[in-house]
Amino acid sequence: MAQKNTKQNEKKTLSIRKGDQVKVIAGADKGVEGKVIEVLADRERVIVEGVNRVKRHTRTGTDGGANTGGIITSEAAVHVSNVMLVVDADGDKTTTRVGHRRDEVTKSRSDGSTYAAHRSVRLARKTGKEI
Repeated sequence: MAQKNTKQNEKKTLSIRKGDQVKVIAGADKGVEGKVIEVLADRERVIVEGVNRVKRHTRTGTDGGANTGGIITSEAAVHVSNVMLVVDADGDKTTTRVGHRRDEVTKSRSDGSTYAAHRSVRLARKTGKEI
């Protein structure tokens, strides 16, 4: 029996990727810029360096190993709608929305033959340049 295409088994894609420079536009850390450490596409969240820092209290190890207890500070996830991509426009950093364009490219197979295919390109909406 074929699997129904429901929201649970659809693959989500986000315009923000790992390594992008983003600026927080809403929340307690509004105005802070940082680099995306991880993208959690299924939850529509991103983890940004230095943003939404939380403290976790951990217990000391009782397994005879190293004592690793104490307070650990790490970044928590932020919803992708609360961040905006930062691009360099003529030496000035600015935030922008992300658009997409499909370019036709020629690819080659291992046997030497070529074929036409499409490649998706991210665009900065403000400048129109590729990201």
